[in-house]
Amino acid sequence: MPMQLRTRNLLAAAMLSAGVVMGASAATVDGALDQGVNRANKAQQSQQKIDSVDNSIRAQEREYRGLVKEIDGLNVYVTQLNKQLKAQQDELASIEASIKNVTLVERQITPLMLRMIDAIDQFVAADVPFLAEERSKRVANLKNMMGRSDVTVAEKYRKVTEAYQAEVDYGRTIESYRGTLATNGQSREVDFLRVGRISLMYQSLDGQELGVWNTAANQWEPLDASFKSKLMAGIRIAREQAAPDLIKVPVAAPTSAQQETK
Repeated sequence: MPMQLRTRNLLAAAMLSAGVVMGASAATVDGALDQGVNRANKAQQSQQKIDSVDNSIRAQEREYRGLVKEIDGLNVYVTQLNKQLKAQQDELASIEASIKNVTLVERQITPLMLRMIDAIDQFVAADVPFLAEERSKRVANLKNMMGRSDVTVAEKYRKVTEAYQAEVDYGRTIESYRGTLATNGQSREVDFLRVGRISLMYQSLDGQELGVWNTAANQWEPLDASFKSKLMAGIRIAREQAAPDLIKVPVAAPTSAQQETK
């Protein structure tokens, strides 16, 4: 074969071999690139899963911490409730003990109140006859109340003590009121003046008749006209029509002093 032809054939074979190698290399690179892309996609997906799991863990951690804080608060609340429950149980025990004693207290205090009412009744009957109707009615109401079952023992006792307080107050106050006076078989309207329990006087509405209650004689007696101005001044003071002032009032002498004088 001529040299020139053989050289040409070798060049052609070399070129064909180079083309085959280059084609194979391109296919290998494409495959490697595809594998790289797949690995990158898988890595991205894996990272997304990791991020999702991390977010979930963080959310659960926040929820856990919130629950722990709520549990701590509930524990404090339960402790406080237990203290309140203990206090209520102690109070309940005290109330139950008091209830057991109620019957005994009622048995003891009811006779006492009845004796107190009888004492007021006797005192009003023997006392200076001021506001006789009002005071007698108060005693009657107390007696009627004692027979009622819808009134508690505490309320009954309160009413009785109020009646006693009212009687005590009469002894340290001055009062003027208009009422009916029955003397010599006749009844008429007069103005009364009560100075504590030491003196009870009256003046007719026309101012012409004066009288005073004689405790020793247990009856009304005429009052000297010299007391008229004192009596009128006392009425004005009692009605708050004049400023408080000293007034002269007739006072019955003690029995022992009267006997010594005789």
